[in-house]
Amino acid sequence: MGRDLGRLLSSGEGADVSLEVGGETVAAHRSILAARSPALRAELFAPAPAGPSAAVCVWIEGVDAEVFRALLHFVYTDSLPELEDDVHEATAMARRLLAPADRYGLERLKLICEDKLCDDIDASTVGTALALAERHGCQGLKRACLDFLMAGSNLKAAIATRGFEHLSNSCPSVLKELLDKVVAL
Repeated sequence: MGRDLGRLLSSGEGADVSLEVGGETVAAHRSILAARSPALRAELFAPAPAGPSAAVCVWIEGVDAEVFRALLHFVYTDSLPELEDDVHEATAMARRLLAPADRYGLERLKLICEDKLCDDIDASTVGTALALAERHGCQGLKRACLDFLMAGSNLKAAIATRGFEHLSNSCPSVLKELLDKVVAL
C-alpha cells in the first residue's frame, strides 16, 4: 500500500491540495494528509470562505522544501526516503525532520527520528540532541543523551563543544537536571 500511495504522491494524480513550501509547490491529497496528521486535518478541513469544495492551497512556513518532501514521503509511505546509506546524511535529516514531525503530530516519525539520533550520540552532537529532545518531548533521546554524558569523560568532552553551549543557552532546565545527576553520584 505504501508503494502505491508513494506513486500517487509522485504522480500528483487526483491531488486536491497544493502545498507551498520553500518556494516550491507540491500537489497532495487532502484525505491522506488529514488521515495521517491531526494538525494538517485541522488546517485542511477548517471552514473556508469560498466553501468546502474550493481549491485548497496551504503555505508551509519554517520548513525547508527538502525536509517537507521527506515528511510527505513518510505520510504517504510510512517510511523515510533512501538517503544513499550515508549515516551522517541520515542523521542530519532526522535532526531536521524532528521539529516538523512534532509540529504535525506524526508520532511514529518522531520516534524514528529519535531512534536515529540516539544511534549517533557523541561529544559533538549530544548538546544539540539534548536540546532537541527537550524541545520536542523525546524522552528516549533525552535519557540516551544523559546516560552518554554520565559515562566516562563524555561530560567533560561535551562541555567544550558549541552544541553544549547552545544547550546551556536554550534549555537551562536540562542543565539543572544534568547537574542533579552529577551531584547524586
